[in-house]
Amino acid sequence: MSFLIRPIKDGEYKFCEKILRSLPEWFGIEEAILDYVKDIQSMDTRIAENNNEIVGFITIKHHTEISAELQVMAVKPKFHRQGCGSQLVEDAEKSLRNKSVEFFQVKTLAPFHPDPNYAKTRKFYEHLGFKHLEENNLWGEKNPCLIMVKYLKP
Repeated sequence: MSFLIRPIKDGEYKFCEKILRSLPEWFGIEEAILDYVKDIQSMDTRIAENNNEIVGFITIKHHTEISAELQVMAVKPKFHRQGCGSQLVEDAEKSLRNKSVEFFQVKTLAPFHPDPNYAKTRKFYEHLGFKHLEENNLWGEKNPCLIMVKYLKP
């Protein structure tokens, strides 16, 4: 399936918030959802559409001239495993390469955390070429953080 990937328009953050709330397995902390909604509005966000329906989004945080982070990404459940997430990440990587960004990172739950949904998340990022860089307690001992990184070849 092919998706139209485009920049977010004014007010569309509301659709992104609805997508986040449709995924409590990944986005179940209210404070985090509200923070992500602010990020969606203030950071580099792109939308995925299917038949004029917003079905996913990706938000990128730029750290330095050569590094950026996948801040948040979500796809409506009925569009999981249909290529939407991969297309969003590939589009972001193309844009970052055009800006001479070399390192792209994402944070997720570390492998020793038992959550099966995050095991799927790690596999998804690994499939896209992200490598395990560091595990730490950024989010506390109950939510160990894994930093994954990908070198974006020019």
